[in-house]
Amino acid sequence: MRRDDRDDPFDDIFSEIERMMEEMTGGVAGGNAGFGSDAHVSIYEEDDEIRVVADMPGVSKEAIDIKCDGRHVTISASTDRSDYEERIELPTRVDEHSAKATFNNGILEITLDRTGSSANIDLS
Repeated sequence: MRRDDRDDPFDDIFSEIERMMEEMTGGVAGGNAGFGSDAHVSIYEEDDEIRVVADMPGVSKEAIDIKCDGRHVTISASTDRSDYEERIELPTRVDEHSAKATFNNGILEITLDRTGSSANIDLS
């Protein structure tokens, strides 16, 4: 029996759901949703700190590498199925030596203290 979808108002929705499921499973039908090439990353600005939160399902704590240069945070990770690296521009300069990170149930959270926007320079 052939499906007649000429007037199916849900066809686009179902196609999008299928595309999203394939993306989440790496194209393997029925596979586990693993850490893909586009982890969701959010940045939260608070009074004295910046928080970077990344959803990283399927990644072990040992596979994560985090670097900060004061203006950017780079998150790298590797799983059996994929490698991931993202360089995130921070909204303000931070003290990279103040960084603290936690990883719990696939959620990476990095907290960084803000620094002053500029340094005073003495004119001699």
